[in-house]
Amino acid sequence: MAKALALLSGGLDSTLAIRVIQNQGIEVIALNFVTVFCRCTSHGSCKLEAVKVSEKFGIPIKVINTTERFLELVKKPKYGYGKNMNPCIDCRINIFRIAGEYMKEIGADFIITGEVLGQRPMSQRKEAMKLIDKEANLTGLVLRPLCAKHMEPTIPEKLGLVDREQLLQIRGRSRKNQIQLADVFQIKDYPCSAGGCLLTDPEFAHRMRDLVDTCDAGTNDVSLLMVGRHFRLDSLTKVIVGRNEEDNTRLDALSSKGDIQLSLVDMPGPLTIVRGEITEEKVKTAARLTARYGKSHVLPTVKVSVKAIKNDAPARVIEITPMSHEEVDKLIIKKHQGNITSNKSSMVTELDIG
Repeated sequence: MAKALALLSGGLDSTLAIRVIQNQGIEVIALNFVTVFCRCTSHGSCKLEAVKVSEKFGIPIKVINTTERFLELVKKPKYGYGKNMNPCIDCRINIFRIAGEYMKEIGADFIITGEVLGQRPMSQRKEAMKLIDKEANLTGLVLRPLCAKHMEPTIPEKLGLVDREQLLQIRGRSRKNQIQLADVFQIKDYPCSAGGCLLTDPEFAHRMRDLVDTCDAGTNDVSLLMVGRHFRLDSLTKVIVGRNEEDNTRLDALSSKGDIQLSLVDMPGPLTIVRGEITEEKVKTAARLTARYGKSHVLPTVKVSVKAIKNDAPARVIEITPMSHEEVDKLIIKKHQGNITSNKSSMVTELDIG
């Protein structure tokens, strides 16, 4: 029996691709990739949805967290960015290379994906798909069941492992054909119908661009981008101010050694983190930002608690004047004008691994 390795995001397209191949009596094993940038569900868990699909259709699955490796691609992608900070071509080459290694490990004959020709105007063009396959050393070994009849026959088709006549010829951005096929296969719950990557989100992308431009970012730094209001004091120092109780809890959990935490004394308000170069002047600026976002912003002076993270020294209290709206506006990390671009940016678009 032929064996296929499926790249499974948990979304409709990759699920349909698996069902099309299973209908030919081909064994399928799934591979799911997750990163800190994944937001496929309301809980941000691509892994959860992929596991649900694998359990429903009796498919073994392996989940790989590629955050560290992917983060390096985000910093300087060979093929540039899409509309925002999404290095889609480089991302797909990366996951295809990993998939190719796993394909050999499990003895699979080929790889399948849920990609649809033209669904994404650049990353899912024939030229882009051929480039990705070639760069990953998988030319002829990646079968895209949903649009296969628009593509050249792959090696498994030529060898007779897959019946090309049973493959599909879906093309374009319309979801009509996929929804009809989902009814045939009785697939009723399918999240991730469109890009599940935070890097395609404009607001997040601006924060990510600022981070990449100012420090050697790690996973914790990226996680912080999803929380609170972000301010840049200078190229060496950043301030994050919580917006609500949930933000405050997450900021507390994400605080690292060397950070400074600030909070209002004797009244409710945000938790604030100062990260980077710490000076007394910067601490006072962060304290004024903290006071601005509490009920204290109407008071002439406010007391703010200042504590170094993972330091045995007790918190100290400073008294400051809340920052004005005009001052805040000068420090908040704002959206860049126009698109975020890089070399060869015309090759890329939004991420959707199907």
